[in-house]
Amino acid sequence: MREVIARQLRLGHADIGRLTFNPRSRDAHHTYLGLCAALLSKVEETVADLPLSLLDSRSGNDLQRWLGYGWHQVDLVRRRVLDGETIPHGDKIFSLFEDYSEWLSKGKAGVPVELGLNVCVMESADGFILHHQVMQHCPDSEIAVTMVKQAKALFPSLSACSFDKGFHSPANQRELAELLDRVVLPKKGRWSQADTARETDPAFVQARRQHSAVESGINALEVHGLDYCPDRGLERFKRYVALAVVGRNLQKVGAILQARALEALQKDERRRQRQAA
Repeated sequence: MREVIARQLRLGHADIGRLTFNPRSRDAHHTYLGLCAALLSKVEETVADLPLSLLDSRSGNDLQRWLGYGWHQVDLVRRRVLDGETIPHGDKIFSLFEDYSEWLSKGKAGVPVELGLNVCVMESADGFILHHQVMQHCPDSEIAVTMVKQAKALFPSLSACSFDKGFHSPANQRELAELLDRVVLPKKGRWSQADTARETDPAFVQARRQHSAVESGINALEVHGLDYCPDRGLERFKRYVALAVVGRNLQKVGAILQARALEALQKDERRRQRQAA
């Protein structure tokens, strides 16, 4: 029975919400939670006898953190299985080791969900990544203005920017219009007459068509290692993303230099051919 219960618990909170708990399963969970609580209480008693110098150290902090995780998991299973409660998203823990991880619903075929953090990328028309931001507990609509302000501080000549619909809000439309000469920010929902005139403007439509080019930059980041972060901790996650962005820009510089070198070789070859003729 213990092996079956362990399998059920390893399904995680998202899958456990779709299970049907019969009386036998509830009894097994009740027994298992009692065992967990007894073990956690025993650990707490042991920790209470440890010297203060150890408790104030990193190891002591880790002990307290893991104890907190243990009681939290017991509480979640009790509320979900025994009390029949639907667990709020903010109470769930998706990774004990990388506790900053979020449940990301991509909405893509074959990739229903991922664990990690979203990264917003701002790319120039030449394919260079000008700015990026790791998004923690932050929807797209809350970072549009901040991203533009930070990018303009680095690149004062920035005068136009195209966004996805997820970045739209009335406030963003107004504030971005004050920062940029041209804002390409599609509106979600129904259009007003002014929205229709703006989004059917040829310049707006052309910019939207070019916007899809940023997907190639995102794909290049993923292909060269940014689809998975092997480092531990939030700060290392951010550093890994930043290094990947630098690597992508260096790769872009290399591609430009290679193209120039190839063009120079082709010019030399054409010149030799003309001289030989």
